[in-house]
Amino acid sequence: MFAILERAIIGMALLRLLSGTIEIFAAYLMIRFNEVEKALIINSSLAIVGPLILIFTTAIGLYGIAGKVSFGKFIWIVIGVGCIIYGIKSR
Repeated sequence: MFAILERAIIGMALLRLLSGTIEIFAAYLMIRFNEVEKALIINSSLAIVGPLILIFTTAIGLYGIAGKVSFGKFIWIVIGVGCIIYGIKSR
């Protein structure tokens, strides 16, 4: 009846819940302050949180599948995540 969840899945899901909670709280603060300047500051701070959550979530996932993936595929995954981060930071 109850499925046993892997620790990596729980960790990834909790990080995403934290990220979503931070996003909702940031939206609340933007509405509360009702000033464009403060909303931009809040939005800019979210630009730091998003990539960090991506990195940590991916790291937990990679740790969870470390024994199941060949070294070559592991390198491709790391390169792919690096490309995503580079694309986010280059704007």
